[in-house]
Amino acid sequence: MKKVLFRPSKLKIFLLLFSLLTLPQFYAQDNEPEVEDGPKTIEAVPDADPVKGKELFNSLCAACHKPYRKAVGPALHGITERRDLDWIQKWTINSRELIDSGDSQAVAIYEEYNRQAMPAFPQLSNEDVNDIVAYVEQPKPEPSGGKKDDSEDREIAGGGGVSTDVILGILAFVFLMLLVILFLVNKTLRRFAEANNVELYKKKEKSKPIWVAFAENQFLVLVSVVVVLLMVAYGGYGYLMQVGVDQGYEPIQPIHYSHKIHAGENEIECKYCHSSARKSKHSGIPSLNVCMNCHKQINEVAEETGNDEYSKEFYDNEIQKLYEATGWDPDTQSYTGETKPVKWVRIHNLPDYAYFNHAQHVTVGQIECQTCHGPVEEMEILYQYSPLTMGWCINCHRETEVKMADNPYYEKIHEELSKKYGVDKLTAAEMGGLECGKCHY
Repeated sequence: MKKVLFRPSKLKIFLLLFSLLTLPQFYAQDNEPEVEDGPKTIEAVPDADPVKGKELFNSLCAACHKPYRKAVGPALHGITERRDLDWIQKWTINSRELIDSGDSQAVAIYEEYNRQAMPAFPQLSNEDVNDIVAYVEQPKPEPSGGKKDDSEDREIAGGGGVSTDVILGILAFVFLMLLVILFLVNKTLRRFAEANNVELYKKKEKSKPIWVAFAENQFLVLVSVVVVLLMVAYGGYGYLMQVGVDQGYEPIQPIHYSHKIHAGENEIECKYCHSSARKSKHSGIPSLNVCMNCHKQINEVAEETGNDEYSKEFYDNEIQKLYEATGWDPDTQSYTGETKPVKWVRIHNLPDYAYFNHAQHVTVGQIECQTCHGPVEEMEILYQYSPLTMGWCINCHRETEVKMADNPYYEKIHEELSKKYGVDKLTAAEMGGLECGKCHY
């Protein structure tokens, strides 16, 4: 009786060989990647350095000017077509002197922009002005879309001068040899089985099903029932204790706001936007007017802004959503009066029966915002960092020492509390932070 130890399926062999031979084609790319163009030489200022001009522009000019769009001042791209280079140098270094001289172009600009003269920059030389002009005259870069292209990170197969056809030929030969070896091994094993009359499959004696054996053992049944009941009780208790806990809640907002950029990279203090946290129960949602304090002039992010998920163009589009909501026209630098409400999604929400006062913690207790809200300066999208449960609050009251030094709120009661408890340092719990009526009244 012949027993076959190994019989490879012809279909499987074909699919294996086909997939292995065609796999490198998915990685074959052009061996010459695209190269980004560097700064271009401007004919009007051939000897200028646009890289240095970019540094000067960002430090001195970016507050009022944009290269390709109007801000407080006009867009600067194309200025060499409208003005002579000598005039540009005089205007940049001392615009008031040029206006007082009666220059018709200078006076016209002065009148157009509400008789506001551009600040003088006597520290700049004519060469510095040429560098700035060379930078703003660079062609406008093409947008790359909302998401960053990861093609730069992909490895390019077929490089180094080796032909793709040669690689495919070598792979085809190797796998053909493997196929021949598998065929010979299978043939040898079948002959061995025939010569020794090997029985590969033996019928096993019919045994008792495991569930029947388990049901007949009363001790195992009792132990299993007890374990299952304990697990159900533990899981049920844990589930019920998480009802209403939204830790990690991260909703998508109608306008993407990056705390990482504002509070992290730009180091904007939390209470600049959430100013009501200093003296109110609620921290409040900043009005869009607070946003426009900066974004009247900042209509796009810096060129180096962006990450693996969001590009510069994505952030610029979100600023345009802010303009649409407030009715701000960046071209005319004025409000149109056509506004749209922004329906922000609330993230932190305590139940109505729990009292919490931001001013009591922020101003009186001098608690940092990150204590409860986590490292917001590292969050691209804000989420609920802490569980905000009763147990979490009580543990904080037990462990947090009250800052008595240089805190006028505690000057009158500090001495009496120290006498009562006989300690120099007090926690919020020792000051009544565990009384039910403090939070539930």
